[in-house]
Amino acid sequence: MTGTGPSGLRRVHFLHGVDDEAVLASLLEPSVRWTVGGSGDPVPADTEILVGGRPTAKELDASSALQVLLIPYAGVPASTRALLLERPQIRVHNLHHNAAAAAELALALFLAAAKRIIPADRSLRGGDWSIRYEDARELLIAGKTAVVLGFGAVGSLVARACCGLGMRVTAVRRRPVRGAGIANGIDLCVADELPRVLPTASGLFVCVPLTPATAGMIGHDELTLLPEDAVVVNIARGPIVEEKPLYDALAAGRIAAAGLDVWYRYPEDAASRGSTLPSAYPFHELDNVVLSPHRGGAFRQPELERTRLAHLARSINIAARGEAMPHRVNVDAGY
Repeated sequence: MTGTGPSGLRRVHFLHGVDDEAVLASLLEPSVRWTVGGSGDPVPADTEILVGGRPTAKELDASSALQVLLIPYAGVPASTRALLLERPQIRVHNLHHNAAAAAELALALFLAAAKRIIPADRSLRGGDWSIRYEDARELLIAGKTAVVLGFGAVGSLVARACCGLGMRVTAVRRRPVRGAGIANGIDLCVADELPRVLPTASGLFVCVPLTPATAGMIGHDELTLLPEDAVVVNIARGPIVEEKPLYDALAAGRIAAAGLDVWYRYPEDAASRGSTLPSAYPFHELDNVVLSPHRGGAFRQPELERTRLAHLARSINIAARGEAMPHRVNVDAGY
């Protein structure tokens, strides 16, 4: 489908199919000219905004007019970042349309792990009530401290939700905070202060993007600093938390539990989606781990896909008016 009409934009081109082109057409301003490609289709030579997450070098170089790569989700894939570092003339923007969905799953994983929901459910499905009469191993949350690593679109929602649970909250940012160190009851600090705040964390929520600076940010030393009642929740990317130290800490009971939505191994193709364990280590054998197959962004959830289209259209409409698009990515830093 092609949108027509005079425009300050020569063309917006979507690399891949749009779920509902009619809805997109209703959301874009009439002046926006846009096209949708398919597998192997060439990028029009007058494209100024290219929409896609993993363009090839050929696709990025197809239009000398290309100004913006608009990634239709949060983050920047490593392969895309490598191409963009070689093309500094292309600005990069992304979307944060799924921040609420990711934050909701982070809280669900935290509560399920802290309250041992999965083992209790599994036992009762077999008629076994014995977990009710054992010494309680679930954790009390109110009055405890949550450390939220990353205070962006997702982390800020997680922090507020933890406040609502009656927790004290420390949010760790990448840059120093100008002014007071407390905002709306949330203590703000920087990554250099992790050794100070990790020993207080009954909940550690990993919400930072994966970049060269954050890979391995939580390793053996950091996990050792956590108290025994700590629950680690990773809603960001697996390699931010080192794989073996995390498994070892959980298996040995040095930390209480974990809720993990992101992993270290993924299916290589559709045929392996039913048979790929998410790690080289047997996290799946531990009853203090809640496993989730990277669905924090609620991919393919119809309501959220409509929200994605609305956010895409908003960014494009802003560009068509000659205004600054939101959510610009610092390609050098990786977020």
